[in-house]
Amino acid sequence: RNTSWPDLVAADNSIEDLKETYRLMFPGKNVTPLMFSYLNRGDNFPLCNGYVAESAKKEGYPALLFEHPDWRADELKALLDTGDFLGCKPYLGMSPPEIPVNDICIYDFLPHKHLEIINEKKMIVMLHIPRAQRLRDPLNLKQINEITERYPSVKLVIAHVGRAYALEDIGNAFDILKPSIQRGLYFDISANCNADVFCRLFEAVPNDHILFGSDLPILRLRTHRIVENGSYINIVPPHMYGDLTGESHMRECTEKEAESITFFMYEEIKAFRDAAERMNLSREEIDNIFRNNALRLLNEVKAQNHIS
Repeated sequence: RNTSWPDLVAADNSIEDLKETYRLMFPGKNVTPLMFSYLNRGDNFPLCNGYVAESAKKEGYPALLFEHPDWRADELKALLDTGDFLGCKPYLGMSPPEIPVNDICIYDFLPHKHLEIINEKKMIVMLHIPRAQRLRDPLNLKQINEITERYPSVKLVIAHVGRAYALEDIGNAFDILKPSIQRGLYFDISANCNADVFCRLFEAVPNDHILFGSDLPILRLRTHRIVENGSYINIVPPHMYGDLTGESHMRECTEKEAESITFFMYEEIKAFRDAAERMNLSREEIDNIFRNNALRLLNEVKAQNHIS
């Protein structure tokens, strides 16, 4: 069910790897990651979430709990409390296996019983939305509006600008989501490098509800992303990521073209800069997106849950 090409980038991402990646990519800069695991059904949830909690405590980093939709409400609450997590990372791959991938809805992997707990604790949900139409999918939009209305204390973050990696992925989504945007819906720009999409985001969403994100280790990928026929394609150096047969989102370039290919991380930031210049964002607005908005959100959740 999960997109397969990210697995070609990195087999794992230890806390040591994460810190070293930031040191190399942003020399002289201080970066505070919001960490969470990435799991499939059948994986060892206690071990992986425990590693994240332990690493976060050791480094002083904020963290989210990678949740399993089958957990009882009291189980989720206990796990959030014991790990000092600031919220949850649900994922569509956790949906019941009998549901066809194109029929998955948000509640299949983020059930109401969990939303009630997260709402009670006024915590974060980092939501990677499902379905082939991505941000413009009518059911996704309906359920996002339902969540923000029914669970107003959930800090709902739509990851990757709703997986709108091409302008065609947006449709009239921002118009339909106006009620949620007015109620405080967040968007992050992680793993997105489409300046046109960012411009639409800046027009529709208040600056203080847009967040920078990296999505490491995937942004270690050496790529230049393009859009063809409304679908994204990662242009990558030849032979770097193994056999790409069947990978519709990956395409090798020539050795000569590869000389100008940098990291996905820098592609994201360049697209943001291009959009910021086009939309005349101020230095203060840029600082807010890259640091201050997230810091305010995290500190708010920590204070409400008495987490140091």
